[in-house]
Formats: sequence, C-alpha cells, structure tokens
Amino acid sequence: MMMEKIIEVITHSIDNMWPMLTIFLVVIATVRVAAIKSNNEKLVFYREFSNLLFIIYIFLLYELLTRTELNSISGYNLVPFTEIFRYKIGSDAFYFNVIGNIIIFIPFGYFISSYIKPKKILPILIVSLISSTTVEFVQICIGRSFDVDDILLNAVGAIIGFLIYVALNAIKKYLPGIFAKDIFYNIICFLILILMIIFLLGRMGVHI
Repeated sequence: MMMEKIIEVITHSIDNMWPMLTIFLVVIATVRVAAIKSNNEKLVFYREFSNLLFIIYIFLLYELLTRTELNSISGYNLVPFTEIFRYKIGSDAFYFNVIGNIIIFIPFGYFISSYIKPKKILPILIVSLISSTTVEFVQICIGRSFDVDDILLNAVGAIIGFLIYVALNAIKKYLPGIFAKDIFYNIICFLILILMIIFLLGRMGVHI
C-alpha cells in the first residue's frame, strides 16, 4: 500500500514536469555533445548519463518537496524530533513523512558522493544540511512549512547514500575485470535510457 502511494506520487510528479524536463534534457544533452566534439574530449557515456540522471533527480526532488506533501499545513517546527514522534510507527503518515524524507535524499547522498569523491562523511553532511535547509526555507516562503525534523531526516538519507557509494566502491575491487571497464557501464546505462524513453513516451500518450 505504501509503495503504491510512493509510486503514485512520483508518477504524478513526472506527469506535471515532463514537458519542461524533456526540453531541458534535450537541450543540455545536445550542448554537451557539441562541447565534447568541439573540444575533442573523450565521451564516456555512463558518466554523462549519470549527470543527466542527477539533473532529473533534482527536478523530481523540487516537484516532490514543493508541490506534493502529505501534510500541507503551513508553519514551522524548530524543536528536533517533535514531528518525527508525532506519527504512529507503522502508519501511512509515518512511512510517508519520516521514512519518505529519508529515502528521498538517499540518491542525493549517492550522487554528490560520486561527484565529490569524499574520503570522509563530513562534506556530504554539510552539503545535505545546506540543501535541505534551503528547501525548508523556500517551503515556508511559499506558504508551506519549515520543519527541522525534515532536515535531520534528509541528512540521514544523504548519509545512507554516501555509505552505499562507499560500499559499491569497495565491492568493485573484488569484481572481475569486465566490471571495471567503461563498456559494461555504458551498456547498462544505455538499457536504462531506453526504458526511460519508453516510460516517458507512455506518459506523453505515445505507446510503442
């Protein structure tokens, strides 16, 4: 039930933003390919694709955090754990507002860890705190709510994303050589891209 709710929210967000997202991604991808060709840079598809995924994620994050919130009551909470303990553990509200705020920032932690490549967790924690605080500040400015608990939960999600990044890097060292080659990741990303295009076309009403 909760997973269906999360999928519904994400799908609704994509429906709202696909026109802007499609135009933006096509323009960015075209400009990037032109820049690579003009400067004789080496095109590493999976790295470029990862950057585009991060852009898509940021757009979705904006949509989810500013337009689709289960509790849309305006106001602010500056006392840590007040809102977290307000929800009954196991309830839909708990999963959506507590677990959801953690999950939504896991990709953020992973993406920025891949970009920064930090040796310690502190840079990820600082970036996530600044980013989440900015989101909360914007929310209260547009008539939503500022909640310090959301900032804490987002930071936990970012830390989990960092730990996943560290774990995957550690695992790579023990994998066969093929998993260290660009072609392997290029193929995986290309397949994901095809699935994304099919999904997006479906939301646009074009069925293959």
